Amino acid sequence: MVTSEDDKLPRILVVDDSRMVRASIVKLIRGRFEVREEPDGEAGWEALLVDPAIDLVLTDIGMPRLDGYGLLERIRASRVSRVRDLPVVIISGDEDESARERALALGANGFVAKGAGSVELLATLSSLVRLSKAQHELERSRAALASQSPVDPETGLASAGYLQHRATQGVSEARRRHTDIAALVIEVDQFDELVDRHGAHVVQLILRKLSKMLTSRIRTEDTLSQHSASQFALLSPGIDRVSSCAFALRLRSSVEKLVMGYREERIRVTLSIGVANAAVDGRNTVSELLGLALERAAAARAAGGNRVVADAGEVDAALIERELGRLVSIDNALRQVRAGARAEVEAQLPEIIAALMPLLELLESKTHCGLPLRQLEALKHRSATDGDDAEATRTSI
Repeated sequence: MVTSEDDKLPRILVVDDSRMVRASIVKLIRGRFEVREEPDGEAGWEALLVDPAIDLVLTDIGMPRLDGYGLLERIRASRVSRVRDLPVVIISGDEDESARERALALGANGFVAKGAGSVELLATLSSLVRLSKAQHELERSRAALASQSPVDPETGLASAGYLQHRATQGVSEARRRHTDIAALVIEVDQFDELVDRHGAHVVQLILRKLSKMLTSRIRTEDTLSQHSASQFALLSPGIDRVSSCAFALRLRSSVEKLVMGYREERIRVTLSIGVANAAVDGRNTVSELLGLALERAAAARAAGGNRVVADAGEVDAALIERELGRLVSIDNALRQVRAGARAEVEAQLPEIIAALMPLLELLESKTHCGLPLRQLEALKHRSATDGDDAEATRTSI
């Protein structure tokens, strides 16, 4: 016989250090609920982490190792939404109003006195389980709707589904037009520590601030999405490696200097950014391009954070200057050749060859005209090696 999800009995975790109390509760709710028993708050917490079938927690207050208040606090502070959102009912022999107020203040959904009849207990548990299931259904509906919508209702940014759609289009167009497309993964450093120190609410405000900053700095044709709790993903069509790295570096620097204030607190954050470009990295699919940017963001974080990592490793201002210098040298070289200054151009040939090589390779692949690519590549490397030896000599002097 096949049992559907709707036919399964709701599973309740009963946490109480008294075996007799647990047996009494099981007797009262048997047939309406499936029960898992644990003798104290610590064991109850461990059960929650490994048992995703639990629909509600019914816990005593006074217990060894971890009491009911401590268990409730852990549940509401959990980063796992499945655990954090569970209904929790306190069952206690303490009729003190202050105990009830404290439990409700910590996030309890109900408070039932020991000795209460089966009608009251069953009514409380049944209503909370129904409410929890209705909320989960609503969340699933919202998630399904968000996956089809271009805008995430929570962040106001592009939804994950729309980012994938735009990325697929962008990669295809870049391949067809022989242009480039950049993917950036922007991660907030020490995210868990920020949550622990300032709380989830404050960190959400920080993410909102960063989201607005990012949105104000990107173009209309760019697509920004919140990739995970601590990460943003940015897709930029028509952007080459140097431009995407330069943008990432400016963004990292701007956030590093930013000081956010919240209730007399001064909060600073830094970013780890991974950059991938389809043309340079040879990635032809969305998943490969975003995956590479994600790996490089992780490498930046592992190196200490507050870094930008691209295909050649960590990006800094000096690297951008060198790359920009190579691009500008071609324009200068053309002007110098026209002016007859051939000797000055010959000194720049290694950089010029390196900058033009992708274009020459493309021309050869389309025309098959016999361009001496191997000889040019060898000349580029030989000249570069000579330059390195000369540099090493000058340094030693």
